[in-house]
Amino acid sequence: MKSLWINCAEKPKFDKLTRDIKTDVLIVGGGITGVLCAYMLRKANVDCVLVEADEIGKGVTQNTTAKITFQHGLIYDKLIRRYGLEKARLYYEANKKALDNYREISKTVECDFEEKDSFVYATEDNVKIKKEFEAYKRIGIESEYCESLPLPLTVTGAVKIGNQVQFNPMKFIYTISKELNIFENTKVINIEPHKALTNNGLITANKIIIATHFPIINKHGLYFMKLYQHRSYVLALENAAEINGMYVDENNKGMSFRNYGDLLLLGGGGHRTGKKGGNWQELREFAKLHFPKAKEKFFWATQDCISLDGVPYIGLYSKNTPDLYVATGFNKWGMTSAMVAAEILKDMITDKKNPYADIFDPSRSILQPELCLNVFETAFNLLTPTVPRCPHLGCALKYNKAEHSWDCPCHGSRFKENGKLIDNPATDDVDLK
Repeated sequence: MKSLWINCAEKPKFDKLTRDIKTDVLIVGGGITGVLCAYMLRKANVDCVLVEADEIGKGVTQNTTAKITFQHGLIYDKLIRRYGLEKARLYYEANKKALDNYREISKTVECDFEEKDSFVYATEDNVKIKKEFEAYKRIGIESEYCESLPLPLTVTGAVKIGNQVQFNPMKFIYTISKELNIFENTKVINIEPHKALTNNGLITANKIIIATHFPIINKHGLYFMKLYQHRSYVLALENAAEINGMYVDENNKGMSFRNYGDLLLLGGGGHRTGKKGGNWQELREFAKLHFPKAKEKFFWATQDCISLDGVPYIGLYSKNTPDLYVATGFNKWGMTSAMVAAEILKDMITDKKNPYADIFDPSRSILQPELCLNVFETAFNLLTPTVPRCPHLGCALKYNKAEHSWDCPCHGSRFKENGKLIDNPATDDVDLK
C-alpha cells in the first residue's frame, strides 16, 4: 500500500529534540493542520515550535485525495436546518477564505495547484441534491444544477461549484515548512498546563495546540464521545478516464473521482473504522467493469474524524483549558478545514477577534442524534469480552483483513499485526500476547 503523494517531492530535514526548550506556542502534530498553524503564527511574528512523533505529513496528510473546496458534501442544507441561515453563511465564508488563502500562498509554492469545478452527485433519489442547490441560493453561493456528468454512473442529479482547487499536498507542506521551527521523531508523552514532556526533553509553552488528527487528551473535551473515525480507500489508475473535475457522491458509501496528471484517483469502499466495508475490492471491481484498460499504479487508504454535526471542532480544547487548543473533526474535508483552523487559532492566540470562531467552538452542544450511535458503539465494544484491547480506552479491537491491521471500532485507533501503533487516538502500541 503506497500513496501517490509519497516520495513525490524532496522532503526538508528536521532534527529530533534533544534538550529542554521554551516557546510561546507549542504545536503537537505535523500534518497539514499543524504545519499551517506554524506557518500562520510565524507570519504573525509569534514564536512557535512544532513537534511530530514521526515525520511531517506521514500520517493522514499523505493519504488524502487533496481537494480544496467549500463544497463539503451536502453540508449547507443541514446547517441551515440545524443552526440557521446566518451560521450556514458564516461556515461558507470561513471555507471560502481558506480557499483564497491557499490561492495566495500557492502563488509562490509549486504544488501542482489546479482550479477545477467541484460536483456533488446522486445516483438514486435526487431530493437531497435539489435541497442543497436551494440552500446554495439562500446563502448566495454561485452554483449550477446538472442532470448528467462525464462519469460511468447513472446520475440522477448533481450540483456544481466552479473554481475549486486540487493540488499535491506533500509538495505544499514540504515547501512551506522549510523555514519553520520543527522537531521530528519527537513524541509527546504527557501534557500538563504549559508543559509537554517528550521522549527527548521538556517543552515549556504559554499556549499549546493539539493538531494530532484525533485529540490525544481524554480528560478534557469529551472527544471520545464527539468523534468517530471513518476509513476510505483510493486507487490511482493509469489509462482511465479524463473527467476534468472533482466529483463526490452524496452517499458516504459512494464513489469519488479526480484526475492528477494522467492518473484517475478513484475513491470509495468506505466504512466506520473497525467495521466491514467494500475497501479496495469494491474499487477494483468498479475499475475492471468501467475502465477495463486501466492499470493500477498506486493504492492507499485514509482515515477521517467525523464530528457530531458535520462541523469541525476548532478552538479551546475545553472550557476548562484556557491555554490549550484543538483542531479536529474535519469530516473528510481536511485540506480546507486545516486552513480554517490555522486562521482561527492564529487569531485566538494573538487576541484577535475571528468572525468564524463561534461556529467551530469545540464546546458547543453535543446533544445531536449522532451522539447516541457513538455512545452505543463505545459501550458495546467495551463490554465485548475479547482480546486484544485498545490501550486508548479499552475497547475490543477488530481484525481488518483487507489491511492486515487491528482496528478499534470505538475511536479508530489502528495497529499493525505485530501491535505497533498506526493511527491515534491511542498513543502506545498494543500487547497482542
